[in-house]
Amino acid sequence: MKIGIIGTGWIAGKLAETMQKMEQVTCWAVGSRSIDRAKTFAGAHMIEKAYGSYTELVQDDQIELIYIGTPHSEHFENAKLAIEHGKPVLCEKAFMANGKQAREIVALAEAKKVFLAEAIWTRYMPSRKMIDDIIASGEIGEIISLSANLGYELNNVPRMTDPRLAGGALLDVGVYPLHFANMFMGDEVVKVTSSCTKTDTGVDELNSMIIEYSGKRMATLHSGMLGVTDQYGIIHGTQGFLIAKNINNIDQIEIYTSDRKLKRVLAVPAQITGYEYQLEACRQAIADGRLSCEEAPLAQSIHIMELTDTLRKQWGVRYPFE
Repeated sequence: MKIGIIGTGWIAGKLAETMQKMEQVTCWAVGSRSIDRAKTFAGAHMIEKAYGSYTELVQDDQIELIYIGTPHSEHFENAKLAIEHGKPVLCEKAFMANGKQAREIVALAEAKKVFLAEAIWTRYMPSRKMIDDIIASGEIGEIISLSANLGYELNNVPRMTDPRLAGGALLDVGVYPLHFANMFMGDEVVKVTSSCTKTDTGVDELNSMIIEYSGKRMATLHSGMLGVTDQYGIIHGTQGFLIAKNINNIDQIEIYTSDRKLKRVLAVPAQITGYEYQLEACRQAIADGRLSCEEAPLAQSIHIMELTDTLRKQWGVRYPFE
């Protein structure tokens, strides 16, 4: 499958690097608003075609899937452009900037019968099924609560503090704890309570979220861009608990008994970069004639964006383009 990339940033580079080591996909083209940046990126990643506009990229008849790796603020327009040209889309997280954009882009893809998926890599990884299997087996009993956090030192990265680019910790980092909770707790949200501290530019820099689900279950989540956290995801059950280490790319799962004794440790399969799983899932879905990936249902992408709307409303954080 020939894939085109919109954007030439760090994440676009990681996807291109991943494709170089995969057999069933190839990075065929890259598009940028600057032909010089596109050519430099193409040269660095051995990409066949370089385009100086996104429109030129989506008009390439060879491209079978477009990956969008631009800032959150650009996802809607980039995805709309590709879908209107009939190009399947894999869009980097956060899926869109808000729930309205998420609903509209999904509706457009459905109307045009064009494939669309969110590139939230943790939903596609083997570790996700490993945890699903542990829960389904009843090994830790009935799930009661969950906690997850993700933090990095990113406050000196310009796009992270720029509200015009939908900056802030939430859409860049906080979506991982939100997706972690969603994967293992579902989407029957009863109540959301939260708080944040803000940058001088008015976007969130540290946030804490408590989400109550049906069945008297609860998730306590945290994300931030002022410093690194332990990055654990912990799922508590009536007969024990599990710890998923590094929820951004789980590398080890520990299972504990109800008296907090380590029962066993599971290693996660070796990977190229971890991004290969979402690329392969899209390739297979498109080959099968499906319009989305079962690993990352579009309804859940909309749900997460609506949750971020709720959180930002509680914090008083609004992007200039909204």
